[in-house]
Amino acid sequence: MRNRYFDALSATPGLAWMGQNTNHIPAHPAVTTAMIRAIEAGEFNAYAPPLGFEALRAAITADLGVPEAEALVTEGGVNALAMVCRARCRPGTTFVTTDPTWKWPCLFARQAGAEVIEIPIYDSDCDYRLTPKALRAHVDDRTAIIYLVDPNNPLGIRYTAEEITGFAAIAQEAGALLVHDCTYRDFAEGHHPALKVAPENVVVSLSFSKWLGLAGMRIGALVTPRALFEEFAGQATSVLGASVIAQRAAAAGLAVKPEWMANVRRIDGANKAMIREAFLALPGFAIPVWPSHGNFLVIETTGAGIRPEALVEAARRRGIMIRQGTYHTARFGDRFVKVSTSVPGEWAEKLCTLLPGMVEEARSLNDLPPQF
Repeated sequence: MRNRYFDALSATPGLAWMGQNTNHIPAHPAVTTAMIRAIEAGEFNAYAPPLGFEALRAAITADLGVPEAEALVTEGGVNALAMVCRARCRPGTTFVTTDPTWKWPCLFARQAGAEVIEIPIYDSDCDYRLTPKALRAHVDDRTAIIYLVDPNNPLGIRYTAEEITGFAAIAQEAGALLVHDCTYRDFAEGHHPALKVAPENVVVSLSFSKWLGLAGMRIGALVTPRALFEEFAGQATSVLGASVIAQRAAAAGLAVKPEWMANVRRIDGANKAMIREAFLALPGFAIPVWPSHGNFLVIETTGAGIRPEALVEAARRRGIMIRQGTYHTARFGDRFVKVSTSVPGEWAEKLCTLLPGMVEEARSLNDLPPQF
């Protein structure tokens, strides 16, 4: 059913994808040129090196600011996280994260037999963020992994270097691994990768889906201290390498990243401001985290008397895909929808123009199809 749901979305002509944090801003010419050249040269006929092309591996660690670390190119950031969970999680261990968080690493941890502990942070009293005090209260000698999405998906908060240092220290005291999921770091001001403060017990996962718009190409990376690299590389399932075409695109993207991200962030920022204004102009809607350091916004619907799922369905009927909160969190998901903002400005304008009608229709929607 889930597959048919997304297959139907994929088959919708002109759909505005504004629910998966994917980047739909037209690609940089250098990236498309790199892919076309690789295709024309028939590079896809051969396997890539199992860890990734050496030039790309070096470019990834340089971009992260940790040239002494090692990068393993993976089939998307999610593949990197699955690899880490296979390596460290087992029955009798715990996997500690926040609520909300990104759901799939929790699934991987449970598949490996670990108990998942989700610390609630959807609360203005804690400024919608994990605190060292709250983390310490849930970490003990059973803790295998502390998983931190930073900026948080879906809330959009970003942790400071001081906070990251504190989390890393707690992990080290407990003998746990801090997994710093930096998927959205390129949309944040002042992001601080944990490998810069704790190179012994930290790994970083990265994705090219969001900042570079390569979601369908499936390419990401796991970056580790050299002392830990063999442990995680030994869990890799992509033993014949990630997509050659995707790797060429990723390398080209890193080469033009400052220019590219300046344009992406300009468009993303304008879309965020436009969407925020449109929702706040309607009674009852609220945006708990502003500014968002991710390429998305959380918009609370409860004050407007709107079910998130109803608003998602009303948007779908108008050719716009947004996401219901229950995708991210069972505990808090009935409060909000998430709207992605790294999209063409015309998509954001369409959402804002149609929003009043969407809200009115959502009030009358009761019999809703399943959403994922």
